[in-house]
Amino acid sequence: MSRKALFCLTAAGLTVAYAANAHAHTGHSENSFITGFLHPIHGLDHLLAMIAVGFLSARMDTKKMWTLPAAFVGMMAAGGLLGTVWGGGGVAAFEWGIMLSVLIFGIFAAAAPKVPVIAGNAIVALFAICHGHAHVAEMGDASAYGYFPGMLVATGLLHLAGLLVGVGLKQGVGEWAVRASGGVLAAVFAVIMFRGFM
Repeated sequence: MSRKALFCLTAAGLTVAYAANAHAHTGHSENSFITGFLHPIHGLDHLLAMIAVGFLSARMDTKKMWTLPAAFVGMMAAGGLLGTVWGGGGVAAFEWGIMLSVLIFGIFAAAAPKVPVIAGNAIVALFAICHGHAHVAEMGDASAYGYFPGMLVATGLLHLAGLLVGVGLKQGVGEWAVRASGGVLAAVFAVIMFRGFM
């Protein structure tokens, strides 16, 4: 992927974020967009998982690297809808799913000889449901009409950031650098989890 293409993708992502914010309803819904946008960024487990999906995507063929972020965003939206219907039940189980997703995505990015399209999308989609449910369970008083777009835009931009870094490493250093980054990400979060249980 050329630098020009990467620049265009980044510009497109920022444009989407701006447009979504500009078209959010005034008042409560606009604040809800900001709340939804910031939520995936504030949680370290969410943040690392989104970037790990980008690393996984960078290890795929150029024509297929968008399937993982698309699967994640789509199924995270489905998980969010599940959360609104379920009313936030079983949050603890979904939080475990989120923590495991960081480890599994990082290990997968590091250890897989090649990232298979079908299996990769299935794994990403499964954990995306956990992320979507947890985001909505922590929505509080925010309006879903503003919160959902904010949550999805931030997630897409984090995927894009991970993908751009991964592609940059792959082209500039080699695929081993992307794999090493995935391993480091998984190791860092494993230490964080272990210290949390101490």
